[in-house]
Amino acid sequence: MWLKAWHLIGMVTWFAGIFYLPRLFVYHAMSDDRTSIERFKVMERKLYYGIMTPAGIFTLFFGLWMLYDYAWAAWGDQWWLRIKLVLIAGLVAYHLYCGRLLKDFRDGRNRHSHVWYRWFNEIPVLALVAIVLLAVLKPF
Repeated sequence: MWLKAWHLIGMVTWFAGIFYLPRLFVYHAMSDDRTSIERFKVMERKLYYGIMTPAGIFTLFFGLWMLYDYAWAAWGDQWWLRIKLVLIAGLVAYHLYCGRLLKDFRDGRNRHSHVWYRWFNEIPVLALVAIVLLAVLKPF
């Protein structure tokens, strides 16, 4: 149960960052004064590298440990787990893409509007709902 507890603590922290960083991108994309733009750059960098990335690594570490300890033997019978792992791979890709967007903002190359970031911010919500439902209900 300790592995699961640490995994969940990491997951909640990681998702907090995954939800908040694109929201910062929304406000950054709406900003036009130098002070706000520089402030957002600092906030985004600290969130991504100081909280979000370590929490993602922490989550994946304990998740893989649980996979090794508990689920590997029954891998073939657990389709819910396979789907969950695909969704998690998608979240890792989303996380890495957020890092690319952060660098675009840092370098003054943002190509998206605040409206685009508002929609982009909804993707992890869908993943979270699906992952939690799969992990709790284990439907197949």
